[in-house]
Amino acid sequence: MKRPTVRTLALGGFALLAGTLFAGTALAHGGGLRAAAGSLSVPTWLFLLTGGGVVGASFLLASFVTDRAFIRAVHGWRRVASTRLDGVVALTRVLSVAALLGVVYVGLVGPQEMFRNAAILLVWVGWWAGYVATVYLVGNSWPALNPWRAVSEWLPSLDRDYPDRLGAWPSVVGLLALVWLEVVSPLADDPRLLAWVVVGYSIVTLAGALAFGPDRWFGSVDPVARLFRYYGRVAPIQRSEDGGLELRAPGMALTDARLADGRDEVAFVVAILWVTTYDGFVGTPLWTDLARGAVGAGVPPVVLYPAGLLAGYGLFLGVYWLAARYSRKTAETYLTPDAIARRFAPSLLPIAAGYHLAHFIGLFVSLSPALVAALSNPLNPPINPSVVVLPSWFGMLAVAFVLLGHLLAVWVAHASAYEVFPGRLQAVRSQYPFVVVMVLYTMTSLWIVSAPSAEPPFV
Repeated sequence: MKRPTVRTLALGGFALLAGTLFAGTALAHGGGLRAAAGSLSVPTWLFLLTGGGVVGASFLLASFVTDRAFIRAVHGWRRVASTRLDGVVALTRVLSVAALLGVVYVGLVGPQEMFRNAAILLVWVGWWAGYVATVYLVGNSWPALNPWRAVSEWLPSLDRDYPDRLGAWPSVVGLLALVWLEVVSPLADDPRLLAWVVVGYSIVTLAGALAFGPDRWFGSVDPVARLFRYYGRVAPIQRSEDGGLELRAPGMALTDARLADGRDEVAFVVAILWVTTYDGFVGTPLWTDLARGAVGAGVPPVVLYPAGLLAGYGLFLGVYWLAARYSRKTAETYLTPDAIARRFAPSLLPIAAGYHLAHFIGLFVSLSPALVAALSNPLNPPINPSVVVLPSWFGMLAVAFVLLGHLLAVWVAHASAYEVFPGRLQAVRSQYPFVVVMVLYTMTSLWIVSAPSAEPPFV
């Protein structure tokens, strides 16, 4: 990427953020459906600057009160259990395949009301909101649950050579495409459409695993498997080298070398951060106003949403690479921007995890009773399923999760810098551009979770 392009993207990001700072007073809402309502009695700009200030202050505190010995002690602590889980994995894969078939069947023949259909509730409430949270809060159990991998390992494989030049780029495209489809289509409202999308995804995934082998497909191409693998590095429970389990402090596995080993993997990490942000941004009044204005100027919605998705992703990616280039200057190092970008990319994952939790925790809590009721009788669930009405203070949990994710990200970047750079001052100075980026990400995330809910601009 040429330097002028990166500078343009960065300036655009500052302009967008500046436009949000003076949007009025902040309204604190919780969860993906913004089910909890409440208000803050402070201006939006003060609320956002306070959140950004907390992240900046945490960087200063970590820089002044920690040294290499303390960081090594924290990151080196672990407890290992060598228990093998092969029998459990075999059982969970059988159950996951049955659940996949059940989602398709109930989606096609079950009740078509979204709050009564077990397929809709299981996918969006149980899996995307609840299960994904367990991956970064507890550990990545997806290898033991992945139904597509289970089926692919039961079938013969052609084991064709996967083009190495493609790397993780197909998973970047796949993740962006899945989120675009989730935003522009009624996947959360139409059980039949959801069932057919699951069928289509299954066909593509199994065909790819058949052609290239399960290890190569789910290790390089499949966006869901890669997403969970990266999210799992935030969790305290990791797989040990002998196949057992090890317990570490949350986020400490993110400082392991070669976690993001190439521009393609850096791009995927940034994509994780962006797609969750985009999912929340399209529900804000600012996006509604922008979308209506663009359509009024002649831009069709079918072009607007993917254009917004790609433009925002380019902005996030450009700002990150700009930080990597300036980090080389502030650290006065011979390391290339590519090497710096790869080493610090995993520190963005706690930000994505914190924002995902803030965005979806309300959805999971409020609709869990409806999910349980639908699963108890998938073909004839209750006419009026129960939901949990979230208290007014629940929205503040979203703010707390965003801040905690960013604070962990600052620590991971701080620890990574001490591993990369030999001098203490050099390690601290290398983080300056990334701290600026994290503060911007913090303020953007806080603005989204605190913005009032807006009706979709197009029906």
